[in-house]
Amino acid sequence: MSRKDYIFTSESVSEGHPDKVCDRISDAVLDYLLEQDENARVACETFATSSLVVIGGEIGLPDRDGREGSERLKDAMGRVPQIARDCIRDIGYEQDKFHWNTCHVLNFLHEQSVDIALGVNRDGAGDQGIMFGFASDETPELMPAPIQYAHKILLRLAEARKSGAEPTLRPDAKSQLSLRYEDGRPVEVTQLVLSTQHADPDQSSDDIRAIVEPYIREVLPAEWLTERTEWWVNPTGKFVIGGPDGDAGLTGRKIIVDTYGGAAPHGGGAFSGKDPTKVDRSAAYAARYLAKNVVAAGLAQRCALQLSYAIGVAKPLSIHVDTYGTGAVPDHAIEDAVAKAMDLTPSGIRAHLGLNRPVYARTAAYGHFGRAPEADGGFSWERTDLVEELKRTL
Repeated sequence: MSRKDYIFTSESVSEGHPDKVCDRISDAVLDYLLEQDENARVACETFATSSLVVIGGEIGLPDRDGREGSERLKDAMGRVPQIARDCIRDIGYEQDKFHWNTCHVLNFLHEQSVDIALGVNRDGAGDQGIMFGFASDETPELMPAPIQYAHKILLRLAEARKSGAEPTLRPDAKSQLSLRYEDGRPVEVTQLVLSTQHADPDQSSDDIRAIVEPYIREVLPAEWLTERTEWWVNPTGKFVIGGPDGDAGLTGRKIIVDTYGGAAPHGGGAFSGKDPTKVDRSAAYAARYLAKNVVAAGLAQRCALQLSYAIGVAKPLSIHVDTYGTGAVPDHAIEDAVAKAMDLTPSGIRAHLGLNRPVYARTAAYGHFGRAPEADGGFSWERTDLVEELKRTL
């Protein structure tokens, strides 16, 4: 049995963090190309630093309406720099050294490798790899509490900043929560870290705490904040220079923030900028979907699910389930049941979860998991529509 009494810490970063700026741009390019064609192939990487954004990688559009895919790509390429600027503007950057309207945007995207396309075109996985999904019943969203509430804090502060309620706050921010568990349940915040960029260099840590504390208390369960909770708000004392002007950013550099905050294994592949033929993304979403349905069905309190693939091969090579001793049925029985409940080939995953849609830019900050399913198909992997089928099977 795993430990029941412990302290666990997870961190989140805001949409204005340099790496998240890059994730957002990469996923916005993906969304745009999926709007042009649901079969678009995209592996888009972004780099950002002071006054500069560089976009590269490989993309592809199929032939359609008598036009070759390469010709269609040329038309799409011209839109990419403005997509980047629109993302930066929406995030809120209008700094002297990182402004949506004045930063340089360089586009080095090129056509997808024909060697990779061969395997994907016959419904094989776009690469080898291992992907993990996880769910826990410690929050209503069936997510680990430290990462879920670290996200919620930053999302609430972003809402306050963008609404104009807190005009001194700026886009770049990080949060970190250390939660104490008793008998496997979160009961107390022992350490709370919040660093947020701000406009006025004369604002102290105490000034920033006075601004952010009401929003933090609004988000966290009241009983978790006690007289023993230690607060660390802008602990260096000042955070005026932020975003890509303060630190360079890259797509895919916050994979633990994107998933479970370190509370579960991660296969190593990043998500942002990748179209759903790439199992790094789509199979990780499928693994979360299956693990969440297992926990939602009451078959386990915690569930980690691993899938593995080989490039050019459609079916997963293996399915592994670990319920950490909390399962109501044996883990091997859950493995058999989830394999029957969903077609786990790349095309089967895309069809079941409706992934060939432009729903990815919204995933780029505040977590790919633990979000509510949306009417247009966004966060479809958060549905719990397999619960009854799994119960019948098991």
